[in-house]
Amino acid sequence: MERIDRRELIKLAGVSAMALSDPSITNVEPKSSAPLNVLILKSDEHNPKYSSVYGHPFIHTPNMERLAKHGTVFENHYCPSPLCRPSRSAFMSGLRVHQNQAYSNCNIFTSDLPTYGGVLNEQGVHTVHIGKTDVYRESGSLGFSEMILPWDRPKPGDINISRKPLAIRTGDGDERSKGFGLVEGDPFTDDRKLVSAAIDWLNTRAPVLGKPWTMEVNIGKPHFPHMVTKELWDMYAEHADLPKHGKEAESANHPYTLDLRAHFETDKTTESQIRGLRRGYYGCVTFVDSQLGRLLDALEKTGLSKNTILAYTSDHGEMLGKFGMWWKCSLYEDSVRVPLIVAGPGFKRNHRVKTPVDQMDFQASIFKSLRAKRPAHWVGQPLQRIATNDKRRIVFSEYHGHGTRAGAYVIRKDKWKLIYYRLAPHQLFDLETDPDELVNLAEKLPDRLFEMEMDLRGICFPEEEDRLAEETIQRQLKAIRQAGYKV
Repeated sequence: MERIDRRELIKLAGVSAMALSDPSITNVEPKSSAPLNVLILKSDEHNPKYSSVYGHPFIHTPNMERLAKHGTVFENHYCPSPLCRPSRSAFMSGLRVHQNQAYSNCNIFTSDLPTYGGVLNEQGVHTVHIGKTDVYRESGSLGFSEMILPWDRPKPGDINISRKPLAIRTGDGDERSKGFGLVEGDPFTDDRKLVSAAIDWLNTRAPVLGKPWTMEVNIGKPHFPHMVTKELWDMYAEHADLPKHGKEAESANHPYTLDLRAHFETDKTTESQIRGLRRGYYGCVTFVDSQLGRLLDALEKTGLSKNTILAYTSDHGEMLGKFGMWWKCSLYEDSVRVPLIVAGPGFKRNHRVKTPVDQMDFQASIFKSLRAKRPAHWVGQPLQRIATNDKRRIVFSEYHGHGTRAGAYVIRKDKWKLIYYRLAPHQLFDLETDPDELVNLAEKLPDRLFEMEMDLRGICFPEEEDRLAEETIQRQLKAIRQAGYKV
């Protein structure tokens, strides 16, 4: 397979700086001079709105509340891109998606970019990765000290990546729409094994390691299918509800929204399926919470909680029927925002941060906590240095993957959010008065639109990045055809 090495190019190109935060800081420096450890539980496809910590009225997530009481909740935390491989590759590499070029879930090409696990490992930090990798190269070559039960996406990955013409996943949406309810046996066996492996490591390896460590535990839920145990299915028997905003909303009829609905054929999803999928998702979220509880218990039992930072997050969100959309791939809040709760030395207890942040900031905070040197061209500012309510700070996300006609970009600053589309009208939202993104203010507030577009162009040039993404997609499609796949 073709290998792409862009490290020298990126170093030469440089990285645009994020807006500086207020001098006041969100968190407190740890009092101890002893090195710290970092444990991350990363779920898959968790929309933070569906948890009690983020204000949901009935979702049962007591362990997320427990973690929040001991730490800091970041209320406006964004993923680098609302799709598995691009989001995970950005976190792994310290580079934005348009820089590392892992645009989609197609992995027919690989890349030699360094990883955070490899960089820390070279500095004497023992780095452990458990579960799903799904990044720009295979798990065995990522440079971590240990890979436990890794899962790589089989090559060539997703082949439905054509944007011009738009690929349609015929029948795929129909099959996914049936994926909810009870199933024989335990639908969470694989995730339980991953968390059990992490607990075993904490009990046996961590106490005798003699050096700082990081561990990233990647579980599969609440990603579809939304199959659950009888206990969890019954827990939400009275909550097989419908989304508050459906296909009638203005935002449901934006060209990119219609692209995604056509790509996945989600307009065929019935009302009973919508209700069942949502009910099952609630149960999957509660299951994820229970696994967080297992890790919390293990840290307390071993005494590691005193010098270990524990964070819960996810790779992207889930639309869950809003605007007639499912899963991810959209830059609306339900898809692009993800939970982030961090507890441990250096983070305030029972604290909430409104300032927008992203997973590149979270990755930077790992290096700060470990007092490790981070590559200067990597993106992000440590969470420990970010003010509680900084109205000037800019956060960025992007999408170049399947299901839309071209790329799109997010700029979030204070209460304002711009979704900049390459081939469709832009959307400007006031998230303070319109958290559900129902009213597009782009035409009414041209000055604000221009200001935020300039913020975007301080990070990248959308026309050029879209051109580069399309060139890569066409090369991928050619390689897929040459490998004998029909696209």
